[in-house]
Amino acid sequence: MNIEVLKSKIHRVKVTQAELHYVGSITIDEALMEASNIIENEKVQIVNINNGERFETYVIKGEKNTGVICLNGPAARKVAVGDIVIVIAYASMDFEEAKKWKPTLIFPDANNRLI
Repeated sequence: MNIEVLKSKIHRVKVTQAELHYVGSITIDEALMEASNIIENEKVQIVNINNGERFETYVIKGEKNTGVICLNGPAARKVAVGDIVIVIAYASMDFEEAKKWKPTLIFPDANNRLI
């Protein structure tokens, strides 16, 4: 039996941009992607601390070490610049494997930089 478990989490980053007229997705600083083990085009869940919204989208790689967190397309309506969000990725794995699984969690600073 397979179950879904937490794979990666970028905890409490600040939305730096919201671009409504874009194809759609979330643009994430490449340094944050690398540190959190999240790859381009991966499906992620976004949890908005400010308004309680939860939604899914996919990741676009942003410029490295810029701190960019940009919600694009319709997702831009779910956030405001300055909101604090959590980015979560999940993985499907065998139940026994999941018992031993250790997710990758990162806690960037107030400027979306690695500490």
